[in-house]
Amino acid sequence: MPVATTASANGQLSSSRSPLMGWLAVVSVMLGIFAIVTTEILPIGLLTSIGSSFTVSDGMAGLMMTMPGFLAAITAPLVTAATARFDRRLMLCIFILLLALANFLAAAAPDYWLVLTSRITVGITIGGFWPIGAGLAERLVPPASVSRATAVIFSAVPLGSVLGVPTGTFIGDLAGWRTAFTVMGALTVGVLVMLLLFVPPLPPVQATRLSVLGGMLRSAGTRFALLLTFLVVLAHFATYTYVTPFLEQVTHASDGLVTAFLLLYGAAGIIGNFLGGAWVAEYPRTILGLAAGLIAAVTLLLPVLGRWETGTVILLLVWGVAYGAVPVASQTWFSKTAPHAPEAASVLFTASFQATISIGALVGGVVVDRTSPSAVMLLGGCTAVLMVLAVGARSVERLTSPGCTERS
Repeated sequence: MPVATTASANGQLSSSRSPLMGWLAVVSVMLGIFAIVTTEILPIGLLTSIGSSFTVSDGMAGLMMTMPGFLAAITAPLVTAATARFDRRLMLCIFILLLALANFLAAAAPDYWLVLTSRITVGITIGGFWPIGAGLAERLVPPASVSRATAVIFSAVPLGSVLGVPTGTFIGDLAGWRTAFTVMGALTVGVLVMLLLFVPPLPPVQATRLSVLGGMLRSAGTRFALLLTFLVVLAHFATYTYVTPFLEQVTHASDGLVTAFLLLYGAAGIIGNFLGGAWVAEYPRTILGLAAGLIAAVTLLLPVLGRWETGTVILLLVWGVAYGAVPVASQTWFSKTAPHAPEAASVLFTASFQATISIGALVGGVVVDRTSPSAVMLLGGCTAVLMVLAVGARSVERLTSPGCTERS
């Protein structure tokens, strides 16, 4: 049912829509990001089965993770700027339709290069949908509910791990990896229907220009946020992308046990998301530093303790809690550096995050093909240690410089 809407100066929509419709719109956006996150990392649980189908190595199969991140990093600023004057609901629907088509293409692909082509489409969707969707909470619910709505939208990230990847892996074990992508495509079509039904027209209230992004990069706080995000995401995805080969080759876990391990990891990620979210508004750098320290400890210990199932479970739980706090902490930090340009902050967050996912998966793939999954874990651990050292150095600087704050 169409309703009259007007946009205030800060983008908040005033309308006759009921609070229920506002929250249904929030859930629709959350499910859109859930579908995106799940589709992006779905190959992690299916890596070896997809690789064996096309007779490619684990490292070559890892390109399925590299391609979306690379394309998302490029398209996030370009697509957002190019579509800045279009209705945001329209753009969300177009991007989620592309995601559905990408899943169906992957399911039907007769060769590996078509699978990679579908992953290019996934990257374009990430670069377009995420910067818009991540900052929509204030336009969908009353001001008093914006914080909760934002938390709901970002809960899609750990939910993609706790439900999406293990469920996709389970479906792949039962009916083949192509069925997993088909089911994901059908789910994405359902999300498209929800976006059309529940999200109101959202005319743009502020054009995101490339010059705005350039101005953000001149901020010392933004540049440091970029550095820390790069290091922690590189450490995570260089290792987590190849966690299935590690579990199979080092832990010697069965297919069912791999699925159970990934499920436990994802559940821990949800806990980490809400634990980090409770403190991240005031201490984003501290949360990122703690997360990096835990990721460093886990990945450095996995080659030793990961030979036993009990040790593996404990370390995966810690890993899940640690990484669960990373996306919300990073996004919050970028938002604090540009409080008057939330969509531009989301663009920069998305581009940097996705570029690093791509680099991490690529570097990890090269290492795993030339050495072993254990060597990949050690590489990620050393990278995470570098981030901990960077946070420590900035903390020392903050103590000796009274004008320096947590957000700087």
